[in-house]
Amino acid sequence: MKEKIYKDKKVNNNNMLPGNLLRLPDESLNSTLVFADAGFLSKLSGYFGNGKYLIYDLRKFLESFCKRQKLICKEIFYYTAPPFQKSIPTGLEEKKKEGYDKFIKKLKEQKIIVREGRCQKLKTDGKIIYYQKAVDVFLAMDLTNVLIDFPNVKRVILISSDSDFVPVIKNLEKKGVKTILYTYYEKKRNTNFSRSNDLIKSVYKYVLINKDDFKNCPLVK
Repeated sequence: MKEKIYKDKKVNNNNMLPGNLLRLPDESLNSTLVFADAGFLSKLSGYFGNGKYLIYDLRKFLESFCKRQKLICKEIFYYTAPPFQKSIPTGLEEKKKEGYDKFIKKLKEQKIIVREGRCQKLKTDGKIIYYQKAVDVFLAMDLTNVLIDFPNVKRVILISSDSDFVPVIKNLEKKGVKTILYTYYEKKRNTNFSRSNDLIKSVYKYVLINKDDFKNCPLVK
């Protein structure tokens, strides 16, 4: 079998790993960080599952995006919020919290960095609506800190549909860090997944997530 050569012997490559006789490229130059909005993924999973949330391996799902971009996943950040609970929680609320805690524990065991906001309960037009609070702030903060905490990273992957991140994305671009967006939108009217032109225009490139992306990462219990 012929040996695969990454670099010609005559080429003086400053990106080569010091002392690496095989002349392999420095992996740090291809490293990326993944920032995943749990609220967006949950909404999308329920949509593709026709009202029933799809079951999938989150880490494999997110790492698959890195592989497609030929990038090495350095860290995964996951932004979420625990389910709402009253000061004296009901039995159902306690059960939801217990399931949530088990899920978060598993993510942390998989070395996924979890940022938790809080869940706010609002009543609008007679309907109860739950909102995640502070989650976007944590995500924007971590995106900004890429320049300080990960100076060698030149590509980041963002899974979201929120145009609030546009200023941060543009600032990263000015500093030499390009954002690859994984998102979903529909062109038809009255949809829960509308397109944000500001967000699309701000990123280096974007990819639309589809149902097969979830199905191709089954959860093995």
